[in-house]
Amino acid sequence: MTDQLQQAARAVPTARADARTALAAARDHLLSLQHPDGWWKGELQTNVTMDVEDLLLRQFLGIRTAGETEQAARWIRSQQRADGTWANFHGGPGDLSTTVEAYAALKLAGDDVAADHMVAARGWILSRGGLEATRVFTRIWLALFGEWSWDELPEMPPELVLLPKWFPLNVADWGCWARQTVVPLTVVCTLRPRRDLGITVGELRTGRAAERVRPQWSWKYAFHSLDRILHRYHRRPVKALREHAMLRAAEWIVARQEADGSWGGIQPPWVYSLLALHLLGYPLDHPVLRQSLAGLDRFLVHEQTPAGPVRRLEACQSPVWDTVLGMQALRDAGVPGDHPSMLRATDFLLAEEIRVKGDWSVRRPDLPPGGGWAFEFDNDGYPDIDDTAEVLLALNRVDHPDRAAVHGAMQRGVRWLRGMQSADGGWGAFDADNTRELVRKLPFCDFGEVIDPPSADVTAHVVEALAVLGHDDAVLRRGVRWLLDNQEADGSWFGRWGANHVYGTGAVVPALVRAGLAPGDRALRRAVRWLEDHQNADGGWGEDLRSYADPEWIGRGDSTASQTGWALLALLAVGRHDTDAVRRGVQYLARTQRADGGWDEPQFTGTGFPGDFYINYHLYRVIFPLTALGRYHATGS
Repeated sequence: MTDQLQQAARAVPTARADARTALAAARDHLLSLQHPDGWWKGELQTNVTMDVEDLLLRQFLGIRTAGETEQAARWIRSQQRADGTWANFHGGPGDLSTTVEAYAALKLAGDDVAADHMVAARGWILSRGGLEATRVFTRIWLALFGEWSWDELPEMPPELVLLPKWFPLNVADWGCWARQTVVPLTVVCTLRPRRDLGITVGELRTGRAAERVRPQWSWKYAFHSLDRILHRYHRRPVKALREHAMLRAAEWIVARQEADGSWGGIQPPWVYSLLALHLLGYPLDHPVLRQSLAGLDRFLVHEQTPAGPVRRLEACQSPVWDTVLGMQALRDAGVPGDHPSMLRATDFLLAEEIRVKGDWSVRRPDLPPGGGWAFEFDNDGYPDIDDTAEVLLALNRVDHPDRAAVHGAMQRGVRWLRGMQSADGGWGAFDADNTRELVRKLPFCDFGEVIDPPSADVTAHVVEALAVLGHDDAVLRRGVRWLLDNQEADGSWFGRWGANHVYGTGAVVPALVRAGLAPGDRALRRAVRWLEDHQNADGGWGEDLRSYADPEWIGRGDSTASQTGWALLALLAVGRHDTDAVRRGVQYLARTQRADGGWDEPQFTGTGFPGDFYINYHLYRVIFPLTALGRYHATGS
C-alpha cells in the first residue's frame, strides 16, 4: 500500500471520530438555544445604517433621548475601521454612504469633529466624492434635515400607487420589500419636510457639480428626462389627483401594517411608513404609530461591552427560517421526530401558517390563501416561498400527535408553492413573475435589488420539497429544467439570498439529487468539480461577498463554518463522503468548533441585496455545520 493510500486509510476513522464528537456538541448547543415557545432565533446582524437611521428617525419625530444616542453611538463607533470607514460587511471595503451616515450620527451624538476618528472618516469621504456621491437613500435622510435639496433628488410622485397592474412601473412591478418602501417614500418626497438636526454636515461636501446626462438615446437619458418632467409636475400637480393619490397611499400603508407594528417585518418600509403617516398628520399617540414605535423597540439588541452598554437595531428577525432549518439539522443529528423540542417547534410552525391573501395574489388571484409561511414572527401580507419550502421539509420529518393538523398544513403549503411557480419554471422569493426590469432603470433605484425574479437557491428549495413529498410531475420537471438551464459556465449556481456561489451550489445539488438526477449526471459532476477546486487549504470553504461585484472573488474567501456546511451538503448528496475533500471539510469543522459546540463566524454569509446589503445570521454558524456533520455521520453508520 502506498504512503498516500495509508494516509487516506488512517484519515477515515479520524474524520469519523471527529465528526461524532463535534456532532454531539453542536446538537446539544442548538437544543439549548430553543425558546420555551418552540422557536429558534439568532441575531440578524447587518451594518450601522440601521442604527444611524434609527437615531435620525427619532430626531425627526422629536423622541430621541440622550441614553439611546449614547448607546447607539458607542456601537457605531466600535464598528469603524482603521482607515476611518464603515463597511457593509465584516472585512469588506469601506462604503461611502454608510460612512457618511455614521459620521453624521456620531456628530449628532456630540463627537468632536477634530477627533482622530472623525478626521479620518471625513478625509476618506471627501476623497471618494463627498455627499454628492452618496446613494439616493442617504441624500433623502440629509434632505429631511435640510442638508440636501429636495430639488436635487429623483422625483417619486404618489400617483404611482394609482397605476393599474398592466401599466409599466405600477406598484406590483416592484419586489415586495421595494414596493413597501417606495409607496411611503412617495409621500415623504412629495411633502418635502425639513426638521432641525442640530448639526450640519456641510463639511462633507466637495462642491463638485452634478454629472450632466448627455442628450442621447439611452434608458438613463430617457428617465432623466422623465424626472425633469415629474419635477415640473410636482410644482403644478393636478390638485384633485394629487390629493386622491396621497389619500390612497396612506390607506395602502395602513392596510399593510403587521400585528407587531412593522411593515413587512423589515426596517426600510417600517421607518419610511412611520415618517409618511406622521407627515400626513398622524400623531405619535395614534394607535398605528404607537404600535409601530413599540415594535421597533422589540427589534433592538442590547449588549454589555468593555466600553459600556450598546444598542443596535436588527433589520429583520428570522424565527421561522431559523426554526425550520434548526429542526432539520437536529433530525440529521439523530434527534427523534417526536422529541419534545421538535414537537414544540411544530406547534410554533402550525400557529404561524398564514391563511389570508397578500400582495402575492395580484399575480395569482385564483390561488387560495393558506399554506404560506413568512420569515418573521409577523408578516401576514408577505409569506415567502423559501420559508414555505423549508417548513414543508421540516414538517415532513416530525412525528407530531396531531397528524391531521400537520398533514393539512403541508397540503396547503404544497398547493401554494405549486401555484407560485413563475412562467419560466423557477420560483422567486415572494411573488410570481415579478420580472419587469424597467423598474431597475429609474434614477431612484441606485441601492439594492428592486424586483424579485426566480433564483437558483429558492427554486432549489422548492424542487427539493416537492420531490421529497412525491410530486414528480410537470411542475417539478419545469423547476428542474430551470435549474439546469441556469447553471453557471463554471459549474456553480449563483446564490441570491446567501453568499454566493457556494450557497447556490450547496442548495441546488441536493435538490437535483432528490429530484432524481443520478450523481454521475454531467451537471452534478461539474458542480462537484467546482466545489472541490474551491476548497481552501485549511479544509474549509469560504466566499467573500465581494464576489457579487468582482468575479475574481467567486468561490474565494476565508473559510467559514456555514459555507463549509453548504459545500459538504452538496458533496454528501452525490455520495462523495469517502473523498479527501469531504474528510478535510469535516475535520475543519471539528478543529474550529468552540468548547460550547458552536463556531465563531464574524463573516457575513447571508445576502439581502447583492452588491449592497448583507447579513450575518448568527445561527447559520451552528445549523449548517450540524446538518453536514449529521449527514456525514449517517453515511458511516
